Amino acid sequence: MDCDVLIIGGGPAGLSVASHLPKHLRSIVVHQDKEIGVPVRTSGVSWLADCKALNLPENTYHPIYQADVYSDNESAHFAIKHHTVVALDVTGTYRHLAQLSDHPNRRLLLNSKFTDVTRQSDGSFRAELRTPEGPKQITARYIVDASGWHCAVLERLGLNTAPTRRAVGIEFEYPLQEMDPHRVVIFFGKHALSAYGWALPTREGTVRLGIGIIQPDNSVSPKKLMQQFLDSDAPERMNLPRPVDYHVNAGILPAQAYEKKLVYGRVIRVGDSANMATPTLGEGIRTAISSGRALGTALGKACETASDRPLAAYETACTRLYARNYNFGFMTNQRAAAYGPEDWDRAVRRISHLDEATLAAAFRSEFSPGMIARTTLKTALRKFKNG
Repeated sequence: MDCDVLIIGGGPAGLSVASHLPKHLRSIVVHQDKEIGVPVRTSGVSWLADCKALNLPENTYHPIYQADVYSDNESAHFAIKHHTVVALDVTGTYRHLAQLSDHPNRRLLLNSKFTDVTRQSDGSFRAELRTPEGPKQITARYIVDASGWHCAVLERLGLNTAPTRRAVGIEFEYPLQEMDPHRVVIFFGKHALSAYGWALPTREGTVRLGIGIIQPDNSVSPKKLMQQFLDSDAPERMNLPRPVDYHVNAGILPAQAYEKKLVYGRVIRVGDSANMATPTLGEGIRTAISSGRALGTALGKACETASDRPLAAYETACTRLYARNYNFGFMTNQRAAAYGPEDWDRAVRRISHLDEATLAAAFRSEFSPGMIARTTLKTALRKFKNG
């Protein structure tokens, strides 16, 4: 088989690249799972404004109007009026994205694992796959690494390595019971040291109760932390239903600083392979879709003009969009990962004084120069006072 663009990864980034390639270009999407969007590897939190801007169908997201933030001894409560949070139907969203690129020149290979790739003398690439029908080879002019935190293509070509610092999460999904269907809970402290926990209601009448950690900052498994959380009285304190008839979702995200290098000649990374999940909440679906679509457009121009300029412009645009905010967010993430329970109590007390817009900006990793200056000054003063 041969194609113009080979995309390794059938998540939101890879599918979005395929949807914005010109239809006359031949593309192949390689996806390791048997179905699109199954199993679920993300909680699916996002924002209403982004869903509308990305033209996602209304039946793929569920609005949230109340946010409650807890530490071990403190809490903060917010009515969400202007910056509406949503819980995505992850499977439905991914399948919608797959449908957008469903045309005769796009081939979707499910249950197929990328195993190797070599660069040919003419500049093309030959990828090796393991499929249900046996080994396959694909020759491509361009190759997109949308494999997630594995960075599978970059690793095989010796262009970059998988991140050593990662966010690892586990999630129990079960019936909502008596919980408010439009209320999200975020908790910090002893039950989620180095990251955070969450309870997110869905439009399907379930709640996703999850806990994440940052490795290697924390060596305790999320599964053990979840059990400790459920063995405590914290669910009652947070007014959360206890799991019944649950199933488990689990996932891994990169938790490293944003890297400006996205284009390696005719190899381009996008989504989690490019550290595009926000460093504060770790939500990356919206950025995966928008950056994937931009990359698809740039690849179309590169193929048609035989020029590197469209891809260089794509890389520059991503740097302008993400680098400053994400690098400052990463510093915040590193500092918070070292917090103890008392630190989180103080942090939640501070959070309780924030307005909705400031809290939303922090969670979205959108830091204005003024916010960065104020935060940097406060950090410097605290270090000075502590000697």
